[in-house]
Amino acid sequence: MTRYRTIATLFAFATATVVFQTSPGLAFSSQAQQMCSGDAMRLCSSEIPDIPRITACMVRNRSHVSAGCRAVMDREHAAAAASRKREAAAQ
Repeated sequence: MTRYRTIATLFAFATATVVFQTSPGLAFSSQAQQMCSGDAMRLCSSEIPDIPRITACMVRNRSHVSAGCRAVMDREHAAAAASRKREAAAQ
């Protein structure tokens, strides 16, 4: 049980990191972990611990993630796009 809990915690952290990897200004959030870890375990468990592969898997399976996870992914994607736009305008 302890081994499973350790693996699940590691996977949840990796998943949240992956989901927000496209938005470097945003920190790991407990909401992301809460909303997406189940989806990542269900859809991308074979990709652990390779973070780029988990990221690709989550993006590839976006249509299969829960509504809550999709909302978090969309919000973070929009924030990252806005940040990139601000950075481009500042240059």
